[in-house]
Amino acid sequence: MAALRSFLRSRRFWNLELLLGSLLTTVICLAVLFSDLLFPGGADRMDLLARLVPPLQNAAHPLGTDPLGRDVLARVVAGGRISLLVGFVSVAGAVVIGVLMGLIAGYYRGFWDMVVMRFADVQLALPFILLAITFIAIVGGSLTNTIILLIVSQWVQYARLVRGSVLALREREFILSARAIGVKDWRIILQHLLPNLIGPVIVLMTLNVANNILLESSLTFLGLGADPTIPSWGGMLAAGRTYLQLAWWVSVFPGLAILLTVLGLNLLGDWLRDSLDPTGRTSR
Repeated sequence: MAALRSFLRSRRFWNLELLLGSLLTTVICLAVLFSDLLFPGGADRMDLLARLVPPLQNAAHPLGTDPLGRDVLARVVAGGRISLLVGFVSVAGAVVIGVLMGLIAGYYRGFWDMVVMRFADVQLALPFILLAITFIAIVGGSLTNTIILLIVSQWVQYARLVRGSVLALREREFILSARAIGVKDWRIILQHLLPNLIGPVIVLMTLNVANNILLESSLTFLGLGADPTIPSWGGMLAAGRTYLQLAWWVSVFPGLAILLTVLGLNLLGDWLRDSLDPTGRTSR
């Protein structure tokens, strides 16, 4: 407890990255979670008499309306559900698979290490956009398939990170002592190796959530992601691109939501990296 209190009082805890990143992420996540309460009418409610109303011109539509008279603010908040869902679920799936494969490859080495790492090398050699187009062409575009695609494309990062850490840890004295007294492999992995890998994995998770939000928006913008009838930031960008000169707000505000969400998550990731790995802190 004393160490925790000391850390909470340190300058490393109370800094701009943490405060700004937490503020942006918390506000956006809360708005998305309670979007039904904030906008009881929903994001698809149309008013054809209020088409393409500019921002700040109508109290009922502070960020304006789209070509079908739907409130842009309500759609931006509701659209965050898809982007955040894809970001968090895809990262969780990639972590489970990647950490498991990395532990097996790093701890047992030999045949398992060769199989996992060669498969990872082949996958890393494939450009993401080529993998995405091939995958969507075979299984079709949907929200579930987008999540699966991101899991398949990113588990390799966690596997390589965990494998490298395990190779460094498996020869440490506390691991050798556990083996010498007959501790089973699964207990060594769960009780000794895994707790020492949590820090780097959490940092990579934070950064990848932001990256996956961008990827989901990009895929939806290209027509390879979620169903276009479901509000999402990428879908709103794609739908509003033909109105950029006439109604810039239809695309700008979803893009701004993506920017602020990714910025908040990246700031948190940078703070976690510096806090959990003091030797690698960037100079400011």
